[in-house]
Formats: sequence, C-alpha cells, structure tokens
Amino acid sequence: MKLETILVPLDGSPLAEAALAEATGLARDSGARLVLLRAVEASLLPGTDLAAAEVRLVRDAEEYLAAAAACATSMGAKNVSTSVWYGSAPSSIADAACANRVSLIVMTTHGRSGLGRIILGSVADAVLRSTTAPILLLRDARAPVEPRRAEVTAPKQAEPAGRGSAR
Repeated sequence: MKLETILVPLDGSPLAEAALAEATGLARDSGARLVLLRAVEASLLPGTDLAAAEVRLVRDAEEYLAAAAACATSMGAKNVSTSVWYGSAPSSIADAACANRVSLIVMTTHGRSGLGRIILGSVADAVLRSTTAPILLLRDARAPVEPRRAEVTAPKQAEPAGRGSAR
C-alpha cells in the first residue's frame, strides 16, 4: 500500500496523542502528507450562547492542532496540515477521510469491551463501520486483554455415502 495521506484524529487526550508518533514515523518514512484532525461539538446548556461556545471550541482546537503539528514536524514529518471539523467524532473522521482521500487513518482505542463499550461507545468501532479507508488501530497499553478462547477445531467431515462401509 502506498501511503499518500495519513489522517490522525486527536481529541486532546494523551491516549489519542499516542497515535501521533506512529503516524509521524509512517509519514516521514513514506513521504506522506499528515492531516491532524480535531472534531468539536458544543453542548447546549441553559443560558449558554451557542455561537460563542462554538467559536471558542474551534479556536481552542486550532491552537491545539497547531501545537500537535509543531510536534509532528519536530519528529520529522515534512508535510503536515490541520483540520477542525464540527460534529461528532466518528462522522467527522469518516467525512475528513473521504474529503482528503486518505490512504490510512491512524488512531488509538481504549480497548473497552462489554458494559464499558455499551455505555461509553467506541469511536474506533463507529469509524470502522463508516469508512472504507484502512485503519491502523493502536490499543492503549493499559487496556485489559480478554482471555483467549479455547481453539475451535473444524468439525470432522463425514465420509461420503457409499464409501468405507460394507453394507
């Protein structure tokens, strides 16, 4: 696979930022363009000026991404751009992947399962289901690993009728 554009969704957390080093290394080695993305969405609270909240969120996201781009550049990435998308993280990531014709999305996951995944959801799972772009998914090293299930063996095939029987 030839890497031309790598998308890295960032939400400001150390977990998400862990993908930056991996993506930067891939971009540096392949000469790919690195696109750093932040999705923002204002919540409506009574008495809140929605427009002012949106402007503040976008401005903060732009400042955050500028710092992340400087970090990627210091790690050797040559072509880094930033993009703030307004909306939910999964749809913003999928839309940005399509708009930028990305070769690869590099992102991290908490590795939640069971009830935690049901309650908190999974951005990675939602992105996986809403894009055709390849995804390099990096797990949090502290995420619990589910025990391996016993290996399932294929059922033995029955011999065709008429063979091996002396009726």
